[in-house]
Amino acid sequence: MNRLVLISGCSGGGKSTLLAELAARGHTVVEEPGRRIVKQELEGGGAALPWVDMAAFARRAIEMAIADHAAAREQSGWTFFDRGLIDAAAALRHLTGEPILEKLSVAHRYHPRVFLTPPWPEIYTTDPERRHGFDEAVAEYDRLAAIYPTLGYDVVILPKIAVADRADFILDCLSRKTRQQ
Repeated sequence: MNRLVLISGCSGGGKSTLLAELAARGHTVVEEPGRRIVKQELEGGGAALPWVDMAAFARRAIEMAIADHAAAREQSGWTFFDRGLIDAAAALRHLTGEPILEKLSVAHRYHPRVFLTPPWPEIYTTDPERRHGFDEAVAEYDRLAAIYPTLGYDVVILPKIAVADRADFILDCLSRKTRQQ
């Protein structure tokens, strides 16, 4: 059974906080490729930044997500990803039209149930790694919410509730899905 679970959705929707809660409960988590890349590029004076060269940024995110996926397959138990390969490939396709999304999605599958954080303006903030505005975040969310079902994923929109309750919600959904198989 595939135990690699994607948590995607709207920027600023609480993904990183949710992943921290799941990690505190003993689950393996994988930090968002985009945030790691931005930190590396800012520290090293690189240009693969979403506000400098979005296509280069997306290509780096794809490479990192493939490596993350391969490493996580060796883990036992649930592994939760803060975004992943689908998000990066969808961004590159949106920018360049490159038809890699479907091929990569087939080669590197995640758990069939994907969790999306919806737009949540009350908690949305920018920071040094997230410089885009809320409207841009919502547009990206809309693209992802449309893409995941076309790739054969069962999308679950996370409720806007306290982080501990969100973690319980995800674990309960996964537990029910496992019992059904």
